[in-house]
Amino acid sequence: MNQHLFFLISIILLCSTVLFSQDQRIADSLKRQIVEDKGIDSNYLSQLSLIASYEQSPDSIEYYASKLIVLASSISNYSFLEDGYLHMGNAKKLNGDLDSSLIYYFLALKSPTSMVFEGRILSSIADVYSISGNSENALSYYDQAIHTLLQTNDTSALASVYSNKGDEYLIQEKYDSSLIYFLQSKELFASVKDELGEAFTLGNEGIAYAGLGEDNLAESKLNESIKLLEASENYYFISVYLTYLSDIYATKNQYKKSLKYANRSLELGQKYGLTEQISDASLVLSNLYTDMGDEVKALKYYKDHITFRDSLINLETVEQLANQRTEFEVAEKQFEVDLLEEQKKNQRLTIYGTLAGLGAMVLFAIGLFRRNRFIKATNKIIEAEKQKSDNLLLNILPSETAEELKQNGKVLAKRHEGVSVFFSDFVGFTKFSENLSPNEVVDQLDFYFSKFDTIVEKYGLEKIKTIGDAYMCVSGLHKEEPNHAKKIIIVAKEIQQFVADMKKEKAEGVPFDIRIGINSGPVVAGVVGHKKFAYDIWGDTVNMASRMESNSEVGRINISEYTFDLVKDEYDCYYHKDFVTKNGRAIKMYYLKD
Repeated sequence: MNQHLFFLISIILLCSTVLFSQDQRIADSLKRQIVEDKGIDSNYLSQLSLIASYEQSPDSIEYYASKLIVLASSISNYSFLEDGYLHMGNAKKLNGDLDSSLIYYFLALKSPTSMVFEGRILSSIADVYSISGNSENALSYYDQAIHTLLQTNDTSALASVYSNKGDEYLIQEKYDSSLIYFLQSKELFASVKDELGEAFTLGNEGIAYAGLGEDNLAESKLNESIKLLEASENYYFISVYLTYLSDIYATKNQYKKSLKYANRSLELGQKYGLTEQISDASLVLSNLYTDMGDEVKALKYYKDHITFRDSLINLETVEQLANQRTEFEVAEKQFEVDLLEEQKKNQRLTIYGTLAGLGAMVLFAIGLFRRNRFIKATNKIIEAEKQKSDNLLLNILPSETAEELKQNGKVLAKRHEGVSVFFSDFVGFTKFSENLSPNEVVDQLDFYFSKFDTIVEKYGLEKIKTIGDAYMCVSGLHKEEPNHAKKIIIVAKEIQQFVADMKKEKAEGVPFDIRIGINSGPVVAGVVGHKKFAYDIWGDTVNMASRMESNSEVGRINISEYTFDLVKDEYDCYYHKDFVTKNGRAIKMYYLKD
């Protein structure tokens, strides 16, 4: 799936709990009206909760949420205590501290005061699991949230949950399923005249249609979304959708239109200081100019992408995601500090007030005891989620790259002078998949790619990514290895043999054939993005490996002359034709003999 899509959905989910209610002007107005020396009552707690609702800064939300939790606990007002937990969970989620966010959401869910509140909390929990990559838990909690909210009159909340569940299916590339929920969501947003909700749903509809190959529908929906977002001057998401439109036209080789949308995205990013989008648009333009053969412009925009990407790396957030630490001890100390401040204020009161304050402290101690008991019960949940997060990081990045990310907060791009790159593609897969359901298509790809992963891991190669039914891996990436070409051919032959064996065994099932292409040479490797990491490699060597695959034949392993020079003494190969590059250079291609 396109990296811009992952980034867009992550941002929408991160903001989904508070996206449609934040208004800094209202928050500032409430802060001017609040009177702090009138004592603690429901009116005062309500003002704190409203300020946390309308604040835009995660740090400010956390401050008022912490204060609300302390004061609501001190007078055993469990309704506002749950509000405080909800706001604290939102603040942690917006700051990227997903473990702590889950803890506070579960605290809020312990005894919900209404079905609307319960539905919103369940949806927030689902969003965190979705962002963390735990699809099974995300879908389970989305279903619970929908079941709960259907019993209420909160149309906006229900529309948001439908939209977010559609996003989860979009991440899994289950486009038909995602469209079902987007259509329900769009109808509900329209019924309450929520144009911003409609805009996001239309945009994601467009992405789903693009995934299904319905490019005209995709373009229409994305342009409708952009039109609504322009009316609300929401340029951040306009810029993201523009890069996605650019990708659609690039896949059609309509480079003029693709450049138009990518440049428009870049201009919006520069005009409104949207650093993430300047970085993303620069990368899109670099790839476009590479495909068009303009290496000078491609390099210029790639340097811009790297410059702005590196400026976005947030060391503190990366460390939190990598180490998955909770902040309960910090929260407890903050509670104690706030209570001491309240005690100083209460010293001016009469003896009756002092006794009342002591009583409040006793009640708070009881509340704290109950909370600590609940924390112990959730420790196993926290540890399990931490392990899942660590496994997710290792599943996304090579182990040494993940360790570098934990230690330094960033990963420096590295040039490797001698590697071999493998590309494969199933012949006729698109036609075959037309007769299967989306789930059956995914199951077939998972069966084959899981075996490919096993073979690649056995020989110490690095899997880079899958793109549809294409598979890419590389040999010799993480250490100087003179036999990188030999190892990748061993892997290629095992994969070729596995596919051939499966074709014989499944004579009545899946008659897959495979093409394989290999090229050797230098590459640049590094991590793309800072919200959802993607490890990738770039350079002419990669592009040439892809061309070797597309110029191969069914059941053949096609290697470039660069790979041939490295393995000709060990493998029988024969020349079959030249491949002419965009700059007119002829590259000899060889087939491995069976």
